[in-house]
Amino acid sequence: MTETIFTNARLVLENEVRTGSIVIRDGLIADIGEPRRTGIDCDGDLIAPGLIELHTDNLERHIQPRPGVNWPHAAAIIAHDAELASTGITTVFDALRVGSISGSDGYSRYARDLASEILAMRPNLRISHRLHLRAEVCSETLAEELAEFTADDRIGIVSLMDHTPGQRQFRDISKLAQYHKGKRGMSDAAFKEHCDLLIDLRNRFGTTHEAATVAAAKRWGAVLASHDDTTAEHVATSAGYGIELAEFPTTMEAASANRTAGIRNIMGAPNLIRGGSHSGNIAAHELAAARLLDIISSDYVPAALLTSAVMLGNLWDNLAQGFATVTAAPAAASGLVDRGRLAVGLRADLIRVAMPDTQPYLRETWASGHRVA
Repeated sequence: MTETIFTNARLVLENEVRTGSIVIRDGLIADIGEPRRTGIDCDGDLIAPGLIELHTDNLERHIQPRPGVNWPHAAAIIAHDAELASTGITTVFDALRVGSISGSDGYSRYARDLASEILAMRPNLRISHRLHLRAEVCSETLAEELAEFTADDRIGIVSLMDHTPGQRQFRDISKLAQYHKGKRGMSDAAFKEHCDLLIDLRNRFGTTHEAATVAAAKRWGAVLASHDDTTAEHVATSAGYGIELAEFPTTMEAASANRTAGIRNIMGAPNLIRGGSHSGNIAAHELAAARLLDIISSDYVPAALLTSAVMLGNLWDNLAQGFATVTAAPAAASGLVDRGRLAVGLRADLIRVAMPDTQPYLRETWASGHRVA
């Protein structure tokens, strides 16, 4: 039996923050109570559930640290895992794109091989890794790539991605041009050709790819998510598909319609921290002020998740509610009933956070009762 006691801590519970102690034993939370005389004295630091990340592209950054540079996958996975642990994330749904485009203007398939590597390495990684397949409708090979996966892969989330120029995330074509010209060095002519290609792919394969994605998610028992909903019509389509999560709605109209339909809204931490969307869409703080924000995702900055929890706690004047957007809410949305809250019997996924001012300082990360950062 292994046991660790934290005492004199401010415990971030479901609906309140109160001073007390927490005992972890054999990887689980064994007791929550009043401060004790023995144990690790937290000196008033927060003890909160480990953070749960539903959508991050961070692994791709480790695999391709610079354009044209491909890093060995095993080393990239290990570095990604360590980085997430160092930011307080104890459960991650690694987002892998399925759906590719051939030719110099496209991008090759990689998800099946990378998923196999992640699954094989899971026993030796610091935190819990699960799979999130990002199904790109504007592609040539989506149906083929989906067919490479089975229920044995334990895919947790499948999101429908439609990056057709001129709608959803990139209604403003100039923002899409800025992205591709900056990241890929495209000329004006190359960018126009790229847009024409995507529109043609959407016209040829869009309906078939959407149907294949919805069927695959049902076959695997995965949670289905939409992406970049903009209109009430988008949300109505999502509801018809059985979608439960809406990643990064771009308008108040879509976010409100999601709430009415019982679909949870996910917004990006970078959007919240920067004060707005880099694509020119609705700001996360506007949805938070309207009480339409349910879950925060770090998206492309893992360290932003903890900062966002505190920011929302300050905005709502309720730190427990702020933390719930990165702990209890994503756990519930993804069907993880064994984590996301400080409660007896749940996994001992915990973080210790100092708050000398408004900025959180992560001190420790514990996963299944073991310190991992």
